[in-house]
Amino acid sequence: MSLLEQMGNLGTEVARAARAKESADEERGEGAFNRALELFELTIVDDRWRGPRRREICLVRELFIDFIAGENTYGESAESLDRYFMPFALAARIEAGYA
Repeated sequence: MSLLEQMGNLGTEVARAARAKESADEERGEGAFNRALELFELTIVDDRWRGPRRREICLVRELFIDFIAGENTYGESAESLDRYFMPFALAARIEAGYA
């Protein structure tokens, strides 16, 4: 998968976890949180994304974890995470010829 596809898919799980947190659906939220973490890890260890890209992915993972499971020190919201990930999903669709 391209970086756009990986980040778009990751954004889907991040959004699911964020929505579950807002609706206090702990079971659904835990599953989405774990899937998102797994996708973050798979993306981070991909040698194609060395350097600044990897650092950015690690930073976004930190923001996500803090929002879902931490004290939300950085003041993130479901909307701010969506604003970050949505361009990846849209660009992946264009790249794949769906838009």
